[in-house]
Amino acid sequence: MSDSLARLAALHFLLRVQERDLARTRRWIEDEEQAVAAQDRRRAKEEARRPPAGDWLLDHRRRPPLLHQGYCWELAAGMRPVTRAQALEALTAGGVQPCPGCHPARELGLLD
Repeated sequence: MSDSLARLAALHFLLRVQERDLARTRRWIEDEEQAVAAQDRRRAKEEARRPPAGDWLLDHRRRPPLLHQGYCWELAAGMRPVTRAQALEALTAGGVQPCPGCHPARELGLLD
């Protein structure tokens, strides 16, 4: 076999190896795109379960009920937004407890 034929055979072999590598890389990209899409779907579902945006949220699912600030990490479906005046009323006379995580009583000026 001449040097040219050997070189040509080696180049064809290299091409097959690179095509397999490219196919594998494309599969990896496809897998990652599917994982990102699944993560986006999970995030969208989680966002849909979050309560509506508000500065203050009342959680009546617990006993005693809890008042949360709108950014609290404990937010969940079933909470309802309330105004600042309603939040103050709930904490002072409504039997509602402040969330121990986000400390709404401090933000409302009830604690120093």
